[in-house]
Amino acid sequence: MSRRLPPLNALKAFEAAARHLSFTKAAEELYVTQAAVSHQIKTLEDHLGLKLFLRKNRSLLLTEEGQAYFLDIKEIFSQLIDATDKLLARGAKGSLTVSLTPSFAIQWLVPRLSRFHEAHPEIDVRIKAQDHDENSLTDDVDVAIYYGRGNWSGVQTHKLHTEYLVPLCSPMLLTGPRPLNTPNDLANHTLLHDTTRRPWKLWMKTAGVRNVQVNTGPIFSHSSMVLQAAVHGQGVALGNSVLARPELDAGRLVIPFSHHLESKNAYYLVLRESQTELGKIVAFKDWMLSMVELEQEIA
Repeated sequence: MSRRLPPLNALKAFEAAARHLSFTKAAEELYVTQAAVSHQIKTLEDHLGLKLFLRKNRSLLLTEEGQAYFLDIKEIFSQLIDATDKLLARGAKGSLTVSLTPSFAIQWLVPRLSRFHEAHPEIDVRIKAQDHDENSLTDDVDVAIYYGRGNWSGVQTHKLHTEYLVPLCSPMLLTGPRPLNTPNDLANHTLLHDTTRRPWKLWMKTAGVRNVQVNTGPIFSHSSMVLQAAVHGQGVALGNSVLARPELDAGRLVIPFSHHLESKNAYYLVLRESQTELGKIVAFKDWMLSMVELEQEIA
């Protein structure tokens, strides 16, 4: 004789309705309509060939069979919840692989990793630096950090910072033979570019600067290289305010002019929809977002 399970959605609706003795409250808990709960209960009753509920004086009551079935079902659902909690607890330990660009790893994440380890010594973070961040949430990666506008499908995203493009240079350029006093003084200095010259062109336009040639100067493949070139006094960079923060805090870079551009792009923490409640991923997500919030408050 084959054993056929009742429809699981119907069992879930029955357990909630029996616990609340209300189709309405069960519907609210399950985020469905009352009619949907009623339909699921009827499906279960038809499957079993038994009546599970009675309506009496506007009250919902369990039949004798329904009461006995509920006591068994309740225990099974409790065991399922316990099993899930145990699984998630196991997922709170072990290694966590993070995929991100080399520049964000070097300038932001790596300098802060010791704080995460202090808070979560049971989780070992593994850094996987990749030039192309999008679609890097592969099977061997737990979480990723993408750079863009946050419109990726099939994943959960959390914006990390509101970012600005700001001019950056070594302090020595402020007092050298060709000091940077106004944006027009950029005509006497080398402009450093990050993959493209377009940001500098836009900055010059919005700052009202017209006498500076932006089609010259070295182009670097990584933002961290641009920042290091600026640290060594090789020119003036237009850098990401988030990535430049360590160099600014240490005094290795300064912002010579107040004019800035708010970036349309940002760094996002990216998670699989199916793993958003896994312990170690929740721990890393909460830590990153708390770090970002703290830094924005200080800024």
